Amino acid sequence: MGLDDDIAILAAAPLFGSLNRDALRLLCFAADRRSLAAGEVLFERDSPADGGFVVLSGRLSLAPRGAGGPDVEAGRSALIGRHALLVGGRRPTAARAAEPSEVMRITPALMRRVLVEFPEAAAAIRETLAEDLAELNRGLAAAGTRFGAR
Repeated sequence: MGLDDDIAILAAAPLFGSLNRDALRLLCFAADRRSLAAGEVLFERDSPADGGFVVLSGRLSLAPRGAGGPDVEAGRSALIGRHALLVGGRRPTAARAAEPSEVMRITPALMRRVLVEFPEAAAAIRETLAEDLAELNRGLAAAGTRFGAR
């Protein structure tokens, strides 16, 4: 894969679509890459969240917290660990390669560098996160109304 391919994959990933080409180029050059064999673990549930991952190729299987729910599949351009791009914490799921895969790891330090060097990227990401939070609040309000009506 070439640089243009990597930039296109990042541009299609949630949160990165509003970044300009220079910011995406910096991410591509500075991010860590990792190849995974089928069945290989990317991270375990409750492990330290030390960055986010963008799936460059292949598919990852994310095991939900708790028993009984089906795994969630993440393919090309999926962003795994969005909050870990900005803050620490623990991984809420385990991630394993469902097939041979390649991911790009973006650390909080790299994300801060992009936000400092590209202030318009910081504004775009802030807007995206604000929209997501507003949507979550609407969903919680609707759930509260449904439960309150019983």
